[in-house]
Amino acid sequence: MNCIYKPNRQSTRPCDKVAAQAGFSLVELLVVVAISLLMMVAILQLFLDVTRTRDEMAKTNAQMENGRFAIQVIADDVIHGGFWDGYIPQFDDLTSSDIPADYPVAAPAPCEAYPWGADAAAIAAYELRLLAVPVQVYDAVPPGCAAVVTSKQADTDVLVVRHAETVSYPASCDTDSTPASCAGYDGDKVYFQTSQCAGASPSYVLSTGGFSLQKMTCLASALTDIRRYVANIYYIRDFSVTAGDGIPTLMRAEFGGDGATGWSVQPLIEGIEGLVVELGVDTVSDSGAAVDYATAVTWADPLNKTSPTNRGDGAPDGAFVHCSACTVDQLANTVAVKIHVLARNVDATRGYTDAKAYQLGSVALDPDDKSFKRHVYSTTVRLNNVSMRRETP
Repeated sequence: MNCIYKPNRQSTRPCDKVAAQAGFSLVELLVVVAISLLMMVAILQLFLDVTRTRDEMAKTNAQMENGRFAIQVIADDVIHGGFWDGYIPQFDDLTSSDIPADYPVAAPAPCEAYPWGADAAAIAAYELRLLAVPVQVYDAVPPGCAAVVTSKQADTDVLVVRHAETVSYPASCDTDSTPASCAGYDGDKVYFQTSQCAGASPSYVLSTGGFSLQKMTCLASALTDIRRYVANIYYIRDFSVTAGDGIPTLMRAEFGGDGATGWSVQPLIEGIEGLVVELGVDTVSDSGAAVDYATAVTWADPLNKTSPTNRGDGAPDGAFVHCSACTVDQLANTVAVKIHVLARNVDATRGYTDAKAYQLGSVALDPDDKSFKRHVYSTTVRLNNVSMRRETP
């Protein structure tokens, strides 16, 4: 037995024993390994949960951004519907004392190609329809638009919006496009020019050239500006039919995108699955009488002319209308539009089941694929250029 000598210590016991050093036992090692594995599993699970939460937040943020952006894009276009740079259809002109000669007898064909026929009289009549009907709504592909509105998502609407562009160009751009003020002018597109000269005929020009209408001075050297004619068609395209990616997308077809007569179709926003449009129709005057454009304006007070009894007052009457085939009276008297958009995540959520049906105005949508999260966005837009010219003090 080995002992350690301790000279300053007196003891009656034998030499103190030194304990032998030893490591962890096998059981202890197994316990440590098990605890470490549990900690690693917990950390890994936490990491996966944080990653999934982050991914879902990113999907939700993208969905909200897409839904709000879709609403904004459409609303910004609709709010300009019926803007014709000072031109007012006679049936909406409260200063006219004649029986309106331009009230539309039929709605224009949305995808008609310029110059809208070969007969001058027919073209003039058709142009009056274009200026009188700033918005049109269909729940199916509009007649004559099969080559423009392709692979439309079922149970969604098609919205047509018309107006003059807010940016103007000098009429001289028609013959000389070199000045800086003509930047952006394209002589192959259709432009609108209105006359400010009292009694001048014609009162407007809707064409690709020949802009000679004058300002209030009626001088040949003082021509009014021209603005591009805008006609946009919004619809939802089901990409699973063509591209195979299964992502429904808000599409916009622009008239004149391919020269004067063609349409340019481009995707705008992914993940937009539903589009429903309802119209606010101005059917009665502020006196409660129905609108009647077959007669001249009748005033409740002919002296002060503050209440036309047979013209609209610029406010929608009754509930907003969702029409599968809107009548020309509904379209010509539309003063407000409700836009409903159903946006969904671009990517599915694993393990998620969407049990809801979505109400877009008066239309209920029950999507087939339940693995996506969705949300409805809605807004009401006033057609200022139509409703304001019907208002009286």
